[in-house]
Amino acid sequence: MVCAIRNIEQALSDGVKRPSPSEAKNRPIARKSLVAARPIQAGEPFTPENVTAKRPGTNLSPMCWDDVVGRMARRDYTIDELIELCCVRMPRIPFSGTWNELSG
Repeated sequence: MVCAIRNIEQALSDGVKRPSPSEAKNRPIARKSLVAARPIQAGEPFTPENVTAKRPGTNLSPMCWDDVVGRMARRDYTIDELIELCCVRMPRIPFSGTWNELSG
């Protein structure tokens, strides 16, 4: 009976969700990063049309989308180049209308 209780305690763990070892090694492959969907020039705003999320997840998470879109690029980006937070100019640029009006 004691052995059965110890098995149950081990199965319940401490209640904190963590990735298993097999999940942890797949994490970089399964995660995504923000990248340039097309060439972006320095000073150009990041928009839904020029930023996308792709694998692998080695840099800025797509969860930062709202922190990036609407800000200006500090440098040029090529297609599929990783967006770096250090190269995103703060603060957000104010605008009303569509992104096409802003860049046109």
